[in-house]
Amino acid sequence: MVRMNVLADACNAINNAGKRGKRQVLLRPCSKVIIRFLKLMQKYGYIGSFEHVDDHRAGKIIVQLNGKLNKCGCISPRFDVQLTDIEHWSTHLLPSRQFGHVILTTSSGIMDHNEARKRGVGGKIVGFFF
Repeated sequence: MVRMNVLADACNAINNAGKRGKRQVLLRPCSKVIIRFLKLMQKYGYIGSFEHVDDHRAGKIIVQLNGKLNKCGCISPRFDVQLTDIEHWSTHLLPSRQFGHVILTTSSGIMDHNEARKRGVGGKIVGFFF
C-alpha cells in the first residue's frame, strides 16, 4: 500500500497514542515537514522532546508525549490561504480563539497562524493542533 500523506499518518499515530495514554510514539517514515510540524508543537508545549533516528531509509522519529495534546490533524489538499482568510480557517479548525494553532507553509517558512498574521504573509495550510 502506498502512503499518500505522511503528515496525516504521523498526526493519526500521535492522536491514537495520546488516546491510549502512551508516553511515546514511533513515527515512520519521516520528512522535513513532519520535523518542522513537531518543532512547532514542541515550541508551544504540546509534546515533549523528539528524536530523529536515521536508518538509511526513510527515517524514524520517536516523540515523547506529555498529555497536553487534544488533537492534531493534517489538511489535505493544502489550500491556499490569503492573509484575510487566516481568521476564517482558524475559526473553522480550532475550538476557541485563544486556543490551538493552525500551521501554514509560507515563503518565509513553516509557521503558525499568529506569526503569519504578524509578518503579513499568507501561504498554504498544512495542519492544526490544539
